[in-house]
Amino acid sequence: MKSTHETTYERPTRSAGHRRSGTPRVVRLGWSVAGLAVLALVAAACAGGGSSSSGAGSSGAGSYGAYGAAPATSSGSPSAAIVDLRGSKLGQTLVDGQGRTLYLFEADKAGKSECNGACTGAWPPYVSSGTPHAGTGVTGALLGTSVRGDGATQVTYHGHPLYYYAGDNQPGDAAGQGLDAFGARWYVLASSGNKPATH
Repeated sequence: MKSTHETTYERPTRSAGHRRSGTPRVVRLGWSVAGLAVLALVAAACAGGGSSSSGAGSSGAGSYGAYGAAPATSSGSPSAAIVDLRGSKLGQTLVDGQGRTLYLFEADKAGKSECNGACTGAWPPYVSSGTPHAGTGVTGALLGTSVRGDGATQVTYHGHPLYYYAGDNQPGDAAGQGLDAFGARWYVLASSGNKPATH
């Protein structure tokens, strides 16, 4: 009986003690959860800030930076690439939907790009999220695509994979015209799909 009495007597003592120590534990847990929530929000904000858009849209080839991306629609979703014509000192040459000059690489064979690795840093490929569209004066039948080694879909014209030149600072620039780099020369394209006669 004595043993039973001691057990009955000790239970409320432990229970009461548990309630007294439980209150600060709940408070501490609440602060911990709040702290984690704040940290999560800060991390999300930082991650969002680090993924700013270049304004050129995204076509799944982020490694090409501001170049090689299809123009964005008003909703910000990627759209198919556009190949257009623009007048320059070299005549009417191919440009993207934003007027940036496009180039061919003479090392490319059978519609396949030979520009990979470090080459794409200087000559980013013009990639598309879908079937490319022909602008005014551009022959739609000459437009095509080619799958690159990294899986990106590169726009082609008259069998030539198309590229930008990183040295062009704004639409209309053609600083890459005639350069010899990465094993061959680079040229802008006329509406025929060939390099201009005045190269």
